[in-house]
Amino acid sequence: MPDQEAIYEALKQVHDPEVGINIVDMGLIYGVDIDGAKVDLIMTLTSPACPAGPHILGQVDERLKEMDGVEDVDIRVVWTPPWSPDMLSEEARDQLGIF
Repeated sequence: MPDQEAIYEALKQVHDPEVGINIVDMGLIYGVDIDGAKVDLIMTLTSPACPAGPHILGQVDERLKEMDGVEDVDIRVVWTPPWSPDMLSEEARDQLGIF
């Protein structure tokens, strides 16, 4: 069974194709719960109309199911709190030139 750190590392392999930054550093992951072989993920997208949404969600599901010990993944997309650039990590801010 993977731990939260391993889950977050796997999620760092998923990038928002529009900006090229991983979804963890984008601040899109709101919560991870691991129950045996099941991972429940609460996340958001940059907007409800995000054109990359289906691609990102598919990549999240794929990366998590590739992990040893993960058999089931439940992704819940929420809109509260809404994503904002304030949620970017320092690394993401540096990549985007936001100071």
